[in-house]
Amino acid sequence: MSGLKIKVISRNPEDYLRATKRDIHKIQRNYDPSLHPLEAPREYVRSLNAVKLERVFAKPFLGSLDGHTDGVSSMAKHPRKLAVLASGAFDGEVRIWDLASRKCKRNFIAHEGWVRALCFTPSGQTFSTVGDDKTIKTWKSDVESGDDEDPVNTLLSMSVVSGISHHRDKPLFATCGENCQLWENTRNEPVKVFKWGVDSLNHVAFNQVETNLLAACASDRSIILYDCRESGPLRKVVMELRSNALSWNPMEAFIFTVANEDYNLYTFDVRKLRQPVNIHMDHTSAVIDVDYAPTGREFVAGSYDKTIRIFETLKGHSRDVYHTKRMQRLTCVKWSLDNKYVLSGSDEMNIRMWKARASEKLGVLKPRERTALNYADSLKEKFASHPQVKRIARHRHVPKHIMNAQKELRTIREKNRKKEANRRAHSKPGTVPVVPERRKHVVKEDE
Repeated sequence: MSGLKIKVISRNPEDYLRATKRDIHKIQRNYDPSLHPLEAPREYVRSLNAVKLERVFAKPFLGSLDGHTDGVSSMAKHPRKLAVLASGAFDGEVRIWDLASRKCKRNFIAHEGWVRALCFTPSGQTFSTVGDDKTIKTWKSDVESGDDEDPVNTLLSMSVVSGISHHRDKPLFATCGENCQLWENTRNEPVKVFKWGVDSLNHVAFNQVETNLLAACASDRSIILYDCRESGPLRKVVMELRSNALSWNPMEAFIFTVANEDYNLYTFDVRKLRQPVNIHMDHTSAVIDVDYAPTGREFVAGSYDKTIRIFETLKGHSRDVYHTKRMQRLTCVKWSLDNKYVLSGSDEMNIRMWKARASEKLGVLKPRERTALNYADSLKEKFASHPQVKRIARHRHVPKHIMNAQKELRTIREKNRKKEANRRAHSKPGTVPVVPERRKHVVKEDE
């Protein structure tokens, strides 16, 4: 009897018993593909329904922040508080907003004329503003008494300052105008002045990873790279048209994207500036501002064509387009630090809040809801290249003026392509070189 084997059925109650009476019954399932011959057609129908529901629930607009009496010129995110936003207007007014309650906490006249740019210090306790009155003013973020309403520090510049950006760690910030200048909070004169024979600079941005590196957009259509430790500029690349704004990728130190006047955005690698890594098309007017998501995989752009577009870093066309009937030309855009919201400022005095993903459900998700959404996302990814799923996923309603402008731009591109092909066909071989699209928009690179 010692060698006798007895088979016993062993079951764990957790595998088949419900935790509560309201929970669903647990069903055992065999994943053998031979037992599910209709699995692929069934999943295709589910993916089609999922992508249709995504378009049905795509309601990105959340609300607007009213209060400015002139167009919004610039915005700045608080580095430590998600719900705090600072905005400046064309009439010199600065407002501090509480995004959670959508109310203005504080407003004051900071400059005579246009507030060109704002930026918070790394601690978030103070923020700096620059304006047309040639002053750089530092203010307290939180006001506890009447004395805190006055600026903490005021610096005088020799020329109009058009942009400001703060170093991530050090008490050091850069401004741009006639030249790029480096300042310390404790000194009344710039520590360094960078010159490279340009009329003026319109935007400057510190790299948040390689913190000694900064870049500026100039009026002579160039993008200039600087290093805080050097005495002069590093490199310069000249485009066909002027760049309006620049944003560094927060995850890849060597990647940055510029918003250009030629309706496109260009992503560059600082190690190879001869041609852009990617060209992002779809806007039908000059692109004014750009800002990266904290993940570094996407960025948002605002344009004079009255639309906001969200691009994936590796793709040339926009993932989504946001617009409203009342929104006019965009002046500034920001992506929130929790990767959930997009903020836009326009010249009709409004700041608008949008969802970064138009159909995303806000608030706390139950475990079953999250599982269902993850399953729908994986199905959409699996059948993404199927014609019907692809058609529904990329379909967007845009205003009539955008649609007409897109048709016109498409015709112009097709005409230029045809003209170049005809020139090549009727010329001696080699006289009309084949220039890649990415190299066409860069005029030259200087070191």
